[in-house]
Amino acid sequence: MHSGGAGSLRPTVKPLFSESANAIYWLSIAILAAAAVGLPALAIAWARTPYATGQNEPPPQPVKFDHRHHVRDDGIDCLYCHAEAQIAPRAGVPSTATCMGCHAQIWSDSPNLALVRASYFGGEPIVWRRVTTMPDFVFFDHSIHLAKGVGCVTCHGRVDEMAQVYAVAPLTMRWCLDCHRNPTAHLRPLDAITDMEWTAGAAYTPPSDVRPPTDCTTCHR
Repeated sequence: MHSGGAGSLRPTVKPLFSESANAIYWLSIAILAAAAVGLPALAIAWARTPYATGQNEPPPQPVKFDHRHHVRDDGIDCLYCHAEAQIAPRAGVPSTATCMGCHAQIWSDSPNLALVRASYFGGEPIVWRRVTTMPDFVFFDHSIHLAKGVGCVTCHGRVDEMAQVYAVAPLTMRWCLDCHRNPTAHLRPLDAITDMEWTAGAAYTPPSDVRPPTDCTTCHR
């Protein structure tokens, strides 16, 4: 029986994968691993940029309200319009009845106040756009911050110099924790809470018993 020799013909079998398949495989693994780490990191970094936090960009409002005129020129205190800031978590926005307390006599026929008059007489509140926003999973209480001596300007900036209010602070967790870890630099006398121009002088000694908590449940409940 002939078993065949060295010169017998054998069929040529082509490899299932090309020579570059191994390199492509490992490159794909590397890209997927980089994406798994890089995309979340990119999203976290983006969330801290002014583009995401809305810093320095005044949102359009239904009524033009110039804080420079009302706060600086007319001397209206922050708590006159945002009275709930001392007693509740939210500062609140004034009702149109508060607005009309003055504007029933001043600029009562101004076209800029047409929506305010319509809201007052029609009983429909004006839908203002929030300037300072925080996620739903974050709890923030205005009243405790004011009671401890944190001024309005610390978080909201010099609204008395803004034609249209915009957010000046990033309100990220790091920003909040930096203040909680070193609150002394942000405290002032309680009678200067709404003073936009107050500065700490040699005669003022911040209270030493203000120690804000930094545990997770303080803000995430």
